[in-house]
Amino acid sequence: MFLKKRLLPITLLLVFLLSIAGCAQQPAQQEQPQQAEPPAVETKDVILATTTSTQDSGLLDVLIPEFEKQTGYVVKTIAVGTGAALAMGQKGEADVLLTHAPSQEIPMVESGVVTNYQLVMHNDFIIVGPENDPAGIKGTATAAEALKKIHEKGALFISRGDNSGTHTMEKNLWKAAGITPVVSDKYQETGQGMGQTLTVAQQKSAYTLTDRATYLAQKKNLSLVILVEGEKALLNIYHVAQVNPEKFPKVNADGAKAFVEFMVAPDTQKMISEFKVAEFGEPLFIADAGKNEEDLGK
Repeated sequence: MFLKKRLLPITLLLVFLLSIAGCAQQPAQQEQPQQAEPPAVETKDVILATTTSTQDSGLLDVLIPEFEKQTGYVVKTIAVGTGAALAMGQKGEADVLLTHAPSQEIPMVESGVVTNYQLVMHNDFIIVGPENDPAGIKGTATAAEALKKIHEKGALFISRGDNSGTHTMEKNLWKAAGITPVVSDKYQETGQGMGQTLTVAQQKSAYTLTDRATYLAQKKNLSLVILVEGEKALLNIYHVAQVNPEKFPKVNADGAKAFVEFMVAPDTQKMISEFKVAEFGEPLFIADAGKNEEDLGK
């Protein structure tokens, strides 16, 4: 009995000290509010096959982190020419495509290789070259006429030569000019992306066809100037599409669908329309989700 009386005050003291320690720790725990976790997803990786212009312009550096933050997916970006990106889709080697060659994309939609095909944005193609303009193309009415002058004057033209969306547009313009260019000392192919091709054209004081976004993004390192622009035929239209899971069961259908929905969502479209406007004084891309494609460029 005596022992119990001795132990009781000690036990109460220990309980009291422990409660004080717990109270002291509580504010520190409250100072670290929990952040909302992105929704759990079964397959995290989403393989995006896209054109180099979305990468070289810096647009994906802004959009992809936001998509990952919102959804919990992790995007594996493969930035190549649109032709190579579409070929990946044809083989089921990508989950989602962001490309800019409608003439090559439509057959894939019609054959069911891709689905959920959505208009995202556009900018335009321009012909750039040395400021002294040796072929005298500045002020020509059409890009095809400009290419004809470059050919006739024997001026150097640098082509991507990579079956990209830009290269596809270039080939269409040469066809409109009635010319089939042949690789020579006056017509050279880089086989590389738009950023690298602009660098080569800069080094060789040559002409090239480029999308406006990549040109503006690299303008500070270039002495090349815009010589031909504004023609409706030079519109550069971007679409996003899922690779069809019914044809390729291994693709991440949920992740691809989430990416398509993200690209056409109002908040994302606002990010696209405002991208680098403060830096360049003009938009690099015009957001187009929900628009009638036939009305673009009017």
